[in-house]
Amino acid sequence: MFSSIGWGEVVVLALAALFIFGPERLPHLAKDAAQGLKRVRSAITGVREQMNDTLGDDLAELRELDLRKYHPRTFLRDQLFGDDDASQVTKAAAPGPAAARPRDHATPPPFDPDAT
Repeated sequence: MFSSIGWGEVVVLALAALFIFGPERLPHLAKDAAQGLKRVRSAITGVREQMNDTLGDDLAELRELDLRKYHPRTFLRDQLFGDDDASQVTKAAAPGPAAARPRDHATPPPFDPDAT
């Protein structure tokens, strides 16, 4: 959690807290902070147990779910370019001049004024 904070920063923060709050209030604040952390941990544990009870076996599937494949860029790339083999088969099977001969990339595509 505090991997980017070194011991030097912790000491500076402790000294700053000592000067700001004073030696009388600092132990009470530390005690209140510890109790707050315990409450947060117990609440997180309760939520985790409730999720396990509610989802059951589906939770294991959700943990194994790779969310990177649902990134918009990845999703669009897979939708546009993922099934090239299947689209080539349907294009080859479709009748018409485009299926009969592949278009040369040096010539521009045909222009259809009704389509625009």
